[in-house]
Amino acid sequence: MQQTNNISVASMHSEANKVNKVNPMRNIYLEKVTLNIGIGSTEDKFEGAKAILQRLTEHVPTYAKAKTRKPEFGIKKGQVIGAFVTVRGKQADTLLRRALDAVDNSLSINAIAGNSLNFGVEEYIYFSGIKYDPKIGMLGLNVNATFARKGMRVERRRRARSRVSNAHKRIDANELKDYVSKNYGTKFVEEEA
Repeated sequence: MQQTNNISVASMHSEANKVNKVNPMRNIYLEKVTLNIGIGSTEDKFEGAKAILQRLTEHVPTYAKAKTRKPEFGIKKGQVIGAFVTVRGKQADTLLRRALDAVDNSLSINAIAGNSLNFGVEEYIYFSGIKYDPKIGMLGLNVNATFARKGMRVERRRRARSRVSNAHKRIDANELKDYVSKNYGTKFVEEEA
């Protein structure tokens, strides 16, 4: 008699948990933050761009080369046209908070594209703790924060690789907007045409 009561109580608890439980694999997290400074055809700004990125991230940045020739901008194929650095983990979260603070935690709704948040910071001196360097001058930078859901490694890992459905890969713009607003305190504004 005692055993049947325990089973019925346990089954009631499991049914209640199924109703209230949200799938933890649907949670969004910050995968990486990429900072990019474009220098165009003037390669002498490259060292300054590298120095700025290194101060902001404490990582060694790399260069971006032109894939095609653009004579109207004075760019040759293979020419260095920018510097970038990618940060992951807790450092990415801290860097994104600093970048959002540099733009007063206010972004256009058009900053959301796919699973990422893209925006520009007009001058590097808007970041807290960074001072103007006359050797470098004034340079702006682009910030790209990429978000993902848990379980995406299944498609990228080397052993026992498997397909992840498009419904799981894709993050809805409203869902990403809510996540960024809640976790980073960012306000999104509609742009006027």
